[in-house]
Order: sequence, then C-alpha cells, then structure tokens
Amino acid sequence: MTGFLRRFIAGMITALEFHCMRFWKHWLVVAALVGLALVVLYLLLRAPFTFSPTTITIERGESSAQVAATLGEKRVVTSALALRVLLRISGGDNKLREGTYAFTAPENVFSIERRLLSGEYGVPAIRLTFIEGVTVPEMARQVAAAFPDITVRDFTALAQPYEGYLFPNTYVFPGSVDAAFIVKTLRTNFDKQTEGLKRDVASSKRSFSDVVTMASLVEKEARTDESRRMVAGILWNRVDKGMRLQVDAVFGYIFDTETYSPSQSDQKVASPYNTYLHAGLPPGPIGNPGLSALEAAANPTKTSYLYYLTGDDNQMHYATTFAGHKTNLQKYIK
Repeated sequence: MTGFLRRFIAGMITALEFHCMRFWKHWLVVAALVGLALVVLYLLLRAPFTFSPTTITIERGESSAQVAATLGEKRVVTSALALRVLLRISGGDNKLREGTYAFTAPENVFSIERRLLSGEYGVPAIRLTFIEGVTVPEMARQVAAAFPDITVRDFTALAQPYEGYLFPNTYVFPGSVDAAFIVKTLRTNFDKQTEGLKRDVASSKRSFSDVVTMASLVEKEARTDESRRMVAGILWNRVDKGMRLQVDAVFGYIFDTETYSPSQSDQKVASPYNTYLHAGLPPGPIGNPGLSALEAAANPTKTSYLYYLTGDDNQMHYATTFAGHKTNLQKYIK
C-alpha cells in the first residue's frame, strides 16, 4: 500500500508539473504576441524614422483616404492605414480642414490627426483689414499682395458677385487659405452681422438688396452715424420721387479709384451706375458697407430734405429745394 501511494503521489506531481509547464508556455506565447503587437503599434503610430520637411494641400472634397495616402507617400506618417483608422474611430473621417499644411518636424499620428481636424496649418497667420466701403477690386489687390498664391483675377472672379455683401472688418487668416475661403469667411460674417437687420427690413417697404445698395452709397457720402441716417433719408426721398440721386461717389466705383470728383463730361459717362444719368438706385452696391451705414439705410432719418453737401468746413448742409441747395453751394464751398 505504501509503494502504491508513493507512485500515485509521484504521478500526480509529474502531471501537475507538466500542466504547469504547458500553462506558463501558453501565457508566455500570449505575452510575447501582445508585446510584439504593442511594438508594431508603437512603430506605426510614432513619428517616422526618416523625415524631410514638406507641405501638402488638402483640396475641397478630398477624402481622408486620399489625404492619408499622400501623407504616407511623403513620409509625414509611418502608416496611412493607422491614420485612417484613427480618423474613423474619432469621427473625424469627413471633418478634415482644407488648405495647405506645413510639416517642418517629425510628428506622431495623434498630432497629425489633431492638426488636420483643427486646421493647424503650421504656417504664419496673415492679418487683413478691409475698411468700410472697400470695393471688390480693392479687396482683390489687398489679398493678392498678402497671399502670393492668390491672383487679383482669381479673387475678383469669386468675389464680384457678392459686392456689397462682404463684411468689412479685420480678419486673421491662415497663410495657406485660398480665395474661396476668404470670400466665404467675409460672406458668412456679413450674414451674421446683419441677421437682426434682415428681420427689420423684412417688415418694411424696402427690399434687403436695395438697403445694401443704399448703404454702399451712404458709406461713401457721410462720415458720422447721424449724417449717415440723414443722407439715407434724403436719398430715399429722391428714390421715392423718381429723382436722379446724383451721387458723386459712384464715379470712384465706375473708374476704380478711391476718391473722385467728376467733371461735367464724367457725369455723362455711359454706365448703369451713373446716378447723374439714371434715376433711382444703381443696379447694385458700389462697395461693401459697414454696419453703421447698413443700419442707416434700413432706419433713415425722416426728413423733408432733398439735397445735401459737405462744405469746406467738413460739415453736412441740407436743403429742401434746389434754390436752397445752390445757396449752400455758394455759402459753404469756395
């Protein structure tokens, strides 16, 4: 009995040792595989070992797969697939910001993903100030001077249909933006700034487009909030009476100059914007008015005046009749 017990115990120990060895071998294999996977994952997610500074441009409508492939080809990311998977997991697959990105130092895939989704272009920002009343041709020259890749022609082609509806302000743009982005930004800001004004105009007898056109005239003709409202009231009076507005500022727009004092021959120039020839408002805005001029055009001063002028004293002088206007001309302009 004693010998049998010893043999039984010895067999149990041997079996236990065998199973323990198999158990540890199994987990060693699992641990090795997990470790290998982590190493591979690290290598895929880390910054590339070989890197050269480069730039890439994400075009409008370009897919994340195309962008990831380009970044992989240029060795900005180690694995294009890793970037695609990360974008899919984070929900950023269709949220890439268009524009030109500069990559000047190695970055891991998490940093790349963040930049693509937030628009961190890695290029210096450019500050542009568009003054009230600025015209599209003037804007185009400003933009082309600040952005070497944008031409006057390209910007004008995109912006001209929105003359009057590009809100003048100071903007800070990434250096990689294109003309379409700038136009869209100005248009969006215009809509935001005039949201309440549109509601006010909707309940009046004027159309919003007429108000914008009137505001562009007022912007050029008056300098203070008070005088803008008065000039708007006078010009609306003339519109309602079917009179010619005879606004000198239109000639700056016709001839593309900042300021212009028209001669008698200029007053006869064949242009639909010539308010000396044609009664009523011109066919569209002659510039991009600021909020003060827009508010004045929408809420003008009620007045019986039909004439105004700016005297040598830099003050506005008004009259209800042409005779009174001639008197003001003799009195205030030498």
